[in-house]
Amino acid sequence: MSLIRGKSAEKTKASFPELFFDLVFVFALIQLSHTLVEDFSSTTLAESILLILAIWWLWVYTTWITNLLDTDKEAVRLLLFALMFGGILLAIALPEAFKHQGPAFAALYCAMQLVRSVFMLYAYRSVDRPSYLTFVRITVWVIASSVFWMIGGFASLEARVAFWAVALLIEYVSPLARYWVPGLGSSPRETLDISGEHMAERCALFVILCLGETILTTGRTAAEHMQSNLSVMVFCSAFLTTGFMWWIYFHHGQQKAADKAETTSAPETVAHGLFTYGHLPIVAGIILTAVGEDFSLSHPEEHSSLKTTLAILGGPGLFLIGNIWLKLTAARKLPLSHIAGLVILLATAVLLPVQQNFTIQMVSTVTLLIVALWEYLALQKANATTA
Repeated sequence: MSLIRGKSAEKTKASFPELFFDLVFVFALIQLSHTLVEDFSSTTLAESILLILAIWWLWVYTTWITNLLDTDKEAVRLLLFALMFGGILLAIALPEAFKHQGPAFAALYCAMQLVRSVFMLYAYRSVDRPSYLTFVRITVWVIASSVFWMIGGFASLEARVAFWAVALLIEYVSPLARYWVPGLGSSPRETLDISGEHMAERCALFVILCLGETILTTGRTAAEHMQSNLSVMVFCSAFLTTGFMWWIYFHHGQQKAADKAETTSAPETVAHGLFTYGHLPIVAGIILTAVGEDFSLSHPEEHSSLKTTLAILGGPGLFLIGNIWLKLTAARKLPLSHIAGLVILLATAVLLPVQQNFTIQMVSTVTLLIVALWEYLALQKANATTA
């Protein structure tokens, strides 16, 4: 019985088990944003960057295998449930990953990576020799990174950061090196039968979940600090920020990425550029935006510091960088509105270094409004000219 998905249109759609699996990562993102809110020091920020990279890699590569597998098969569903359970334990250990939960976090992460890779070897064992060998190479790279994960889990804090950074470097470089392994060489290009439509839909749904997590976090904070008209205004600003981010991503960019992924003759290469790497700054920007909104809601009249300015403006900035990457890759056209938005955010950080948090939050919201409106009008004008 083959575990590989079929070619029908229904098989390329995101399935309910996949959406169920994604809920675990909402919990992980909430854990991560709470950790940053409680301690936004440079050390915690550096640690959180590593954790964001780890969480994203777990999710996106699980998405790659569910793209290839038939999620209606019981064995595949059992795999997803096992990964869900591991993901929940991983999320629980996440806030203390750089403290006493380091070994547990590393062991869970490596177990999820290895179980997933071994399952793919089993699924492709007698189906497709080139794809099977690709997953042999991937498994070798996973084992190599796991060595550094486990050593780092038992190392001191400073050494842990270094070992885990090396582990993540190995994992993020592996697709670029086409999983080269001594004796086997590199994986041939376009070996895996990727569905671009499925990858685009899965990443879009994950962005929605991240935006939903931002609204949940903002709502929780607002409920605790809604004592003044200023708090109400800041809450409205934070909500609009999330809404504008949704618009900027979904009004134009997501569809362009989906079209590119569906029509390209090199789906595996395009999927790496658009989704594996291209969506990372978008997701990281949304998480950081949630942290900045927490700061502006809990201390609206407090004068901003470097860390609060970095969170409030840096989140939307990262989000715009990700969308520039996405739209440039998909449409081969540089979105000038996004560049203008980055310039405004950077100028605000430089020219207004010490302002009340709510002022910085308002600038962030207005900037995203300008970007969304500019792009909308530009697209309307382009469509009218074409017509």
